[in-house]
Amino acid sequence: MESDVLTTLKILIIGESGVGKSSLLLRFTDDKFDPDQPATIGVDFKVKALTIDGNTVKLAIWDTAGQERFRTLTPSYYRGAQGVIFVYDCTRADTFSRIGAWLTELETYATKPNIVKMLVGNKIDKEERVVQRSDGLKFARKHAMLFIEASAKTKDGVQCAFEELVEKIIQTPGLWDKEGQKGNAGVSLNSGSTVDAGACGSC
Repeated sequence: MESDVLTTLKILIIGESGVGKSSLLLRFTDDKFDPDQPATIGVDFKVKALTIDGNTVKLAIWDTAGQERFRTLTPSYYRGAQGVIFVYDCTRADTFSRIGAWLTELETYATKPNIVKMLVGNKIDKEERVVQRSDGLKFARKHAMLFIEASAKTKDGVQCAFEELVEKIIQTPGLWDKEGQKGNAGVSLNSGSTVDAGACGSC
Protein backbone atom coordinates (compact mmCIF):
# COMPACT_ATOMS: atom_id res chain seq x y z
CA MET A 1 0.00 0.00 0.00
CA GLU A 2 1.15 3.53 -0.77
CA SER A 3 1.06 4.59 2.89
CA ASP A 4 3.55 1.84 3.75
CA VAL A 5 6.13 2.95 1.19
CA LEU A 6 9.16 4.49 2.89
CA THR A 7 10.27 6.51 -0.10
CA THR A 8 10.63 6.47 -3.89
CA LEU A 9 14.16 6.10 -5.24
CA LYS A 10 15.43 6.96 -8.70
CA ILE A 11 17.82 4.27 -9.98
CA LEU A 12 19.76 4.43 -13.25
CA ILE A 13 21.19 1.55 -15.28
CA ILE A 14 23.98 2.72 -17.57
CA GLY A 15 26.77 1.25 -19.70
CA GLU A 16 27.66 0.51 -23.29
CA SER A 17 25.13 -0.77 -25.82
CA GLY A 18 24.61 -4.55 -25.76
CA VAL A 19 25.90 -5.24 -22.24
CA GLY A 20 22.48 -6.44 -21.07
CA LYS A 21 21.08 -3.43 -19.19
CA SER A 22 17.53 -4.02 -20.40
CA SER A 23 17.81 -7.76 -19.77
CA LEU A 24 18.88 -7.17 -16.17
CA LEU A 25 15.96 -4.81 -15.65
CA LEU A 26 13.45 -7.22 -17.24
CA ARG A 27 14.75 -10.07 -15.09
CA PHE A 28 14.49 -7.97 -11.92
CA THR A 29 11.05 -6.47 -12.56
CA ASP A 30 9.26 -9.27 -14.43
CA ASP A 31 11.50 -12.32 -13.85
CA LYS A 32 11.75 -12.81 -17.62
CA PHE A 33 14.59 -13.18 -20.10
CA ASP A 34 14.34 -12.38 -23.80
CA PRO A 35 17.38 -13.50 -25.83
CA ASP A 36 16.20 -11.22 -28.66
CA GLN A 37 15.81 -8.12 -26.48
CA PRO A 38 15.89 -5.09 -28.83
CA ALA A 39 18.23 -2.17 -28.17
CA THR A 40 16.74 0.55 -25.97
CA ILE A 41 15.84 3.73 -27.83
CA GLY A 42 16.39 6.70 -25.53
CA VAL A 43 15.03 5.65 -22.15
CA ASP A 44 12.96 2.76 -20.82
CA PHE A 45 11.32 3.11 -17.43
CA LYS A 46 9.97 0.60 -14.93
CA VAL A 47 8.65 0.80 -11.37
CA LYS A 48 9.01 -1.94 -8.79
CA ALA A 49 8.52 -2.13 -5.02
CA LEU A 50 11.25 -3.74 -2.95
CA THR A 51 11.30 -4.52 0.77
CA ILE A 52 14.63 -4.21 2.58
CA ASP A 53 14.95 -4.83 6.34
CA GLY A 54 11.21 -4.30 6.78
CA ASN A 55 11.17 -1.06 4.78
CA THR A 56 9.30 -1.01 1.47
CA VAL A 57 10.67 1.38 -1.13
CA LYS A 58 9.40 2.11 -4.61
CA LEU A 59 12.09 2.01 -7.28
CA ALA A 60 11.76 4.16 -10.38
CA ILE A 61 14.36 2.50 -12.62
CA TRP A 62 15.64 4.24 -15.74
CA ASP A 63 17.22 2.03 -18.39
CA THR A 64 19.32 4.23 -20.65
CA ALA A 65 20.48 3.70 -24.22
CA GLY A 66 24.21 3.09 -24.58
CA GLN A 67 24.51 4.42 -28.13
CA GLU A 68 26.27 7.73 -28.68
CA ARG A 69 23.43 9.23 -30.73
CA PHE A 70 21.16 9.30 -27.68
CA ARG A 71 23.69 10.89 -25.36
CA THR A 72 22.21 14.40 -25.71
CA LEU A 73 19.48 13.24 -23.32
CA THR A 74 21.87 12.42 -20.50
CA PRO A 75 21.64 15.42 -18.13
CA SER A 76 17.99 14.66 -17.40
CA TYR A 77 18.81 10.97 -16.75
CA TYR A 78 21.05 11.81 -13.82
CA ARG A 79 19.01 14.56 -12.17
CA GLY A 80 17.82 13.48 -8.71
CA ALA A 81 19.13 9.91 -8.98
CA GLN A 82 20.10 8.22 -5.70
CA GLY A 83 21.67 5.10 -7.19
CA VAL A 84 23.42 4.08 -10.40
CA ILE A 85 24.16 0.59 -11.70
CA PHE A 86 27.08 0.51 -14.13
CA VAL A 87 26.93 -2.59 -16.34
CA TYR A 88 29.65 -4.20 -18.42
CA ASP A 89 29.78 -7.45 -20.38
CA CYS A 90 32.29 -9.96 -18.95
CA THR A 91 32.95 -11.21 -22.49
CA ARG A 92 33.77 -7.75 -23.94
CA ALA A 93 36.81 -5.92 -22.58
CA ASP A 94 35.82 -2.68 -24.34
CA THR A 95 32.61 -2.41 -22.29
CA PHE A 96 34.65 -2.68 -19.08
CA SER A 97 37.24 -0.12 -20.17
CA ARG A 98 34.44 2.36 -20.93
CA ILE A 99 33.09 2.34 -17.36
CA GLY A 100 35.54 5.12 -16.48
CA ALA A 101 33.96 7.39 -19.08
CA TRP A 102 30.49 6.67 -17.68
CA LEU A 103 31.76 7.51 -14.19
CA THR A 104 33.06 10.84 -15.47
CA GLU A 105 29.66 11.56 -17.00
CA LEU A 106 27.96 10.73 -13.70
CA GLU A 107 30.25 13.15 -11.85
CA THR A 108 29.39 15.83 -14.41
CA TYR A 109 25.60 15.51 -14.29
CA ALA A 110 24.65 13.97 -10.93
CA THR A 111 22.82 16.35 -8.60
CA LYS A 112 23.41 14.35 -5.40
CA PRO A 113 27.04 14.26 -4.18
CA ASN A 114 26.76 10.99 -2.23
CA ILE A 115 25.00 8.96 -4.94
CA VAL A 116 25.46 5.19 -4.47
CA LYS A 117 27.27 3.37 -7.28
CA MET A 118 27.10 -0.33 -8.13
CA LEU A 119 29.31 -2.09 -10.70
CA VAL A 120 27.77 -5.18 -12.33
CA GLY A 121 29.67 -7.61 -14.53
CA ASN A 122 26.93 -9.23 -16.61
CA LYS A 123 26.79 -12.42 -18.74
CA ILE A 124 28.81 -14.67 -16.40
CA ASP A 125 26.84 -17.58 -17.90
CA LYS A 126 28.98 -17.32 -21.04
CA GLU A 127 32.20 -19.32 -21.30
CA GLU A 128 34.15 -16.76 -23.32
CA ARG A 129 34.88 -14.47 -20.35
CA VAL A 130 37.67 -11.91 -20.84
CA VAL A 131 37.11 -9.61 -17.83
CA GLN A 132 37.96 -11.45 -14.62
CA ARG A 133 36.07 -11.05 -11.37
CA SER A 134 39.24 -9.68 -9.75
CA ASP A 135 39.38 -6.91 -12.39
CA GLY A 136 35.86 -5.78 -11.58
CA LEU A 137 36.44 -5.92 -7.84
CA LYS A 138 39.68 -3.91 -8.12
CA PHE A 139 37.97 -1.19 -10.18
CA ALA A 140 35.01 -1.05 -7.78
CA ARG A 141 37.27 -0.69 -4.76
CA LYS A 142 39.23 2.10 -6.43
CA HIS A 143 36.05 4.08 -7.09
CA ALA A 144 34.13 3.24 -3.87
CA MET A 145 31.49 1.21 -5.72
CA LEU A 146 29.49 -1.83 -4.73
CA PHE A 147 30.30 -4.82 -6.94
CA ILE A 148 28.62 -8.00 -8.10
CA GLU A 149 28.74 -10.33 -11.09
CA ALA A 150 25.45 -11.42 -12.57
CA SER A 151 23.60 -13.16 -15.37
CA ALA A 152 20.25 -11.90 -16.57
CA LYS A 153 19.82 -15.24 -18.34
CA THR A 154 20.30 -17.50 -15.29
CA LYS A 155 19.13 -14.92 -12.68
CA ASP A 156 22.43 -15.17 -10.77
CA GLY A 157 23.14 -12.00 -8.80
CA VAL A 158 20.33 -9.90 -10.29
CA GLN A 159 18.03 -9.59 -7.26
CA CYS A 160 21.04 -9.25 -4.99
CA ALA A 161 22.45 -6.34 -7.01
CA PHE A 162 19.31 -4.25 -6.60
CA GLU A 163 18.87 -5.19 -2.94
CA GLU A 164 22.46 -4.26 -2.04
CA LEU A 165 22.16 -0.94 -3.88
CA VAL A 166 18.89 0.01 -2.19
CA GLU A 167 20.16 -1.04 1.24
CA LYS A 168 23.20 1.22 0.86
CA ILE A 169 21.00 4.13 -0.27
CA ILE A 170 18.73 3.73 2.77
CA GLN A 171 21.81 3.70 4.99
CA THR A 172 23.20 6.92 3.48
CA PRO A 173 21.97 9.94 5.48
CA GLY A 174 20.62 12.81 3.41
CA LEU A 175 20.47 10.86 0.14
CA TRP A 176 16.71 10.34 0.30
CA ASP A 177 13.97 12.32 1.99
CA LYS A 178 11.13 11.18 4.20
CA GLU A 179 9.55 12.78 7.25
CA GLY A 180 11.33 11.50 10.34
CA GLN A 181 13.82 9.56 8.18
CA LYS A 182 12.09 6.34 9.22
CA GLY A 183 14.44 3.38 9.33
CA ASN A 184 17.52 5.58 9.11
CA ALA A 185 18.22 6.05 12.81
CA GLY A 186 21.30 4.43 14.19
CA VAL A 187 22.50 3.13 10.84
CA SER A 188 26.05 3.91 9.84
CA LEU A 189 28.16 2.68 6.97
CA ASN A 190 31.56 3.81 5.80
CA SER A 191 30.84 5.62 2.54
CA GLY A 192 34.27 4.76 1.22
CA SER A 193 33.85 1.03 1.62
CA THR A 194 33.31 -1.44 -1.17
CA VAL A 195 30.82 -4.21 -0.57
CA ASP A 196 31.34 -7.30 -2.66
CA ALA A 197 27.67 -8.08 -3.09
CA GLY A 198 28.62 -11.39 -4.64
CA ALA A 199 29.06 -12.63 -1.08
CA CYS A 200 25.44 -11.75 -0.32
CA GLY A 201 24.09 -14.66 1.70
CA SER A 202 20.54 -14.32 0.43
CA CYS A 203 21.49 -14.97 -3.18
